[in-house]
This record gives sequence, structure tokens and C-alpha cells, in this order.
Amino acid sequence: MSKPALDLADILRQHGPAYRQAHPLTRHQQRLMHAIEACRTPVLGGVVEWCDRCQFTHIQYRSCGNRHCPKCQELARAHWLQQRTAELLPTQYFHVVFTIPEPLAAIAFQNQKVAYDILFHAAAETLLSIARDPRHLGAEIGFFAVLHTWGQNLHLHPHLHCVVPGGGLSPDGHWISCRPGFFLPVRVLSRLFRRLFLEALEKAYAQGQLRFFSSLEALRHPPAFAAYLAPLHTIDWVVYAKPPFGGPRQVIEYLGRYTHRVAISNQRLLGLQDGLVRFRWKDYRHPQRPKVMTVSAEEFIRRFLLHSLPRGLQRIRYYGFLANRHRAEKLDRCRQCLAAPCSDLLPRPTDYREFYTRLTGRNLKRCPKCGLGTMLPIEILFPWRWPIPLPLDTS
Repeated sequence: MSKPALDLADILRQHGPAYRQAHPLTRHQQRLMHAIEACRTPVLGGVVEWCDRCQFTHIQYRSCGNRHCPKCQELARAHWLQQRTAELLPTQYFHVVFTIPEPLAAIAFQNQKVAYDILFHAAAETLLSIARDPRHLGAEIGFFAVLHTWGQNLHLHPHLHCVVPGGGLSPDGHWISCRPGFFLPVRVLSRLFRRLFLEALEKAYAQGQLRFFSSLEALRHPPAFAAYLAPLHTIDWVVYAKPPFGGPRQVIEYLGRYTHRVAISNQRLLGLQDGLVRFRWKDYRHPQRPKVMTVSAEEFIRRFLLHSLPRGLQRIRYYGFLANRHRAEKLDRCRQCLAAPCSDLLPRPTDYREFYTRLTGRNLKRCPKCGLGTMLPIEILFPWRWPIPLPLDTS
């Protein structure tokens, strides 16, 4: 893939200082912006490399490693995908999306840790309990959920993507498959998800775990909070089960697009001129016609920062027989039931470049000029100051 003409770091370098001057930001948001601005620049230091064949010399600057940086996710995604490939089962896979209504998005933004934990818990409990019900599947399922907080236009749109094998383990340890092309009834999922989420949110409010400010400040008073939530008890919540994947390999192709994704990729950025940012977006009412949106750089940065997650908040979580605590044991049981061979995880080499090559087929040690020689480090370039003045978020 060719290098984009414009990337997110360019926008933040040009307009980030003015934005920070004009708007109060959390320490986390400031760290995020500084990290992306410094990514792969002399600020973070690097290494001078020399080709042992054509004597070509170039500098590889260090990456910031921030999980919100679009340039720093490829290696992490490749590593994660390799692990998931080893866990695939020979069965159909389903994709279920849980979305919270727009009035709750503002509450979630002001209470990210609490609200997103509730979102994960409510969606997971919904899937697990409906699947356990003998009237539906009657089995323990396993799945993982990925949090996305954005829509194509960068507005706040919190939702979970859940990828679920089409079956599970019965109480006596046998595999139960769901019907071909059908997993669980979305209407039942939607109603239980709505009840579990609102009950947990009301409990968090009663325990004083929620904070409100700005336009939501009135919700500090219990009657106002109850009135705000009242309509949400009766409307339909969006739980969408997409058509099943063609097979396990299609699951991996999908995951390659959706996991470790940031709010906007550099490939969607089209231009920055006269303080205006142009980017591609998809209107899902007309998905065949990609559109171009133009916003001020200030508005673009504001929208991007809506999706900065608190440090330590896990965006990908595992449940059921894929839960970390007993994943190996239960996956082995699933494979025995399905007569599937066990897969070994690809061991991670000491040198990250070797690991990257094994996963992607691209050799970072290969000379970019002659394509034959090996790039050897000949000099270390230290950061501008030590310790690095940018408190990087590598969570």
C-alpha cells in the first residue's frame, strides 16, 4: 500500500498547538496528541541503517506506539490475528452488533470507563444467557467483543462488534450447533440488552459512579436522571446480526479490517488546505456512493478526540469458552467434539522485524532501494531529550 499523501499527524502538527491553546483538554488527550505528532520523527529518536549490498543509508525513526495512532497498529494487529487464527473452529461464525441509543452516547463520553464497562458486560451477559436458554441454543458459547466508538463521520457512536462461533458446549460437554444461517433471535437479544444496560447504569448512578457536566449537568438530580432515561425503557435498541461469514477464513479477513482500528485511517484523509480537512466517509443509507466531508481542522480534531479511550480500558474482551481463564482447556474440548486439529500459536521472535515478516511477508530488513541487501544498524539516534518528554500511551 502506497503512503498516503496526508496523515493524521500532519493535521495535529499544524493545528494541534492552536487547538490545545483554545480548548481545555485532559492530560490523557494531550498525551495522545503529542504522541501522534511525534510519531516517526526525530523527537523520538531512531536508528541509522546501512545496506550491506548497495551502501544505501536511511534513518528509521521510532513509532509512538499509541493505540490511537493509525501508523502504529499494523504489527499489533498482525500479532493478534495470528493468535485468533490458531483458535478458529470448523463451524460457521456470526457477527452481532450491539449499539446504545444516541441519548446514552453523551453519558458514555463523560463516563467512559463506567459506561463502556457496562456496555461490555450487558452485551456479553445477553449473548451468554440467551444462548444458555434451552429454548434457544442450550449451550455455553464463546466469543470476543471489540469496542468502536465512532461512525463514518467521526461523531460519537458507541457500539460493540461481537464475533461468535455458531454453536457451543452443552452442560455435558458436547458440541451443539445452531441452525444454518441463524444464531439467536435479535429481538430477544435487544430487549434483554436494553434491560441489563439500563439496570447497570441506574445502579452506577445510585452508587455515585457517574459524573455530569456541561449540557448534562442537570442529570446530577435524580428526578432529572430518571426522566432522561424513561423513554429509553420503551424504544427498540439496535442489535444487529449480520449474515454469517462464509467460513473461518472470512472471519480473519473481517477481523483484519475491524480490530485495532482507530477512528479514522490515513487512507480516508484527502486534503488539508486553508484550515479545512477533507475526508472520505460512507453514508450507510447509500453505501454504494462514498462521500466527501469537509470540516474545519478544529472540528476535525474535536471529533477525533471524542474517541480517545482512557488508559487501561480494554477495547477487546473475551467471554464464554474463549475467556482467558479457561480458553485452552475449553478450546481443546471444542476441537475434540468437532474433530478439529489443534493449532499452535506462532511464537514471537526476539526481533520484532522477524516476527513482522513471518506474519505479513514483508521483510523490514530488506533494502528498500536495491531489494537485495540487508539493512544493518550503524548508529543509534536518541530522543531529543531524555527521558522522552512525551508521556506515551502504549496500552
